[in-house]
Amino acid sequence: MSMVSIVMATYNGEKYVAEQIDSILASTYKNIELFVYDDGSKDGTVPILKQYESLYPDKVHVYQNEENLGVTMNFLNAICGTTTDYIMLCDQDDVWKPDKIAVTLKRMRHMEAQAGKKVPIAVFTDAEVVDAELKTIESSFFGASRLNPKKTELPHLLMENKLIGCTVMINSALRKIIAGHSLPKRAKFHDWWIALIAASLGKIGYVDQTTLLYRQHGNNVVGNIGFLSYIKNRMMTLSKQKESLKILQLQAEEFLAIYGKLLMEENRNTVYRFANLGNVNFIKRRRDILRYGYLKTGMIRNIGLMFIA
Repeated sequence: MSMVSIVMATYNGEKYVAEQIDSILASTYKNIELFVYDDGSKDGTVPILKQYESLYPDKVHVYQNEENLGVTMNFLNAICGTTTDYIMLCDQDDVWKPDKIAVTLKRMRHMEAQAGKKVPIAVFTDAEVVDAELKTIESSFFGASRLNPKKTELPHLLMENKLIGCTVMINSALRKIIAGHSLPKRAKFHDWWIALIAASLGKIGYVDQTTLLYRQHGNNVVGNIGFLSYIKNRMMTLSKQKESLKILQLQAEEFLAIYGKLLMEENRNTVYRFANLGNVNFIKRRRDILRYGYLKTGMIRNIGLMFIA
């Protein structure tokens, strides 16, 4: 039975972290180890983690960063420290369903059987959105946000991420790519960076099933946003949306700098053209977005994209 490493990043998570760890330990798939990297918590998170480490010394391992890294770099650093065939990412405040690991691993093994274990693979799932007390808000994250999780080709992912980090599993081939190169300074999110690696150098699999309770509360770093709220937010923050698009272009530029030599010519050109969108004129920029498929999900989002690009 393959060992699955679960990487959890924590920061001031005393309110929910015990419930999350309990849900992981209750998983039907038992051959697991939990590696928790605390990013400088100032509340009671670390004592809680240490208690679990003392109770489950073969299962729970706690590390404290010497300095605050931020969520993206904390996760990427933690991934580099793993050595097993499969790695899952975990937030501090959700609740995993008992079959989460087994369901995701089944899909991963199926994909590896077809593509080979040397191919970098990422698998992600849907999530049930709940409130702080675990009452259901939305039965499906993707349904509520009106995102198409099956659109995971590279041009699309350069513009819009689909991988919910807390649902992701990667294999050792993908881990080796992250660990074998410089870590990014401009990655918007760790799961987005993983998505780009898998889309450009390997494969992405989606399981149309909710495997965890995705808890929404006031301290979420990234939370669920309903479609109507998304539209309203974008209408009121056009200048921020322009800046966000620029950040994505910088992310692509850094991705090319780090992994460009590994990419096939078509994918290398796809990333280069996206990174260069800000350097072409108004008409060519919109033509390139349409021509090469640097699009979001749905007509409304893409009309907005044409407005701000």
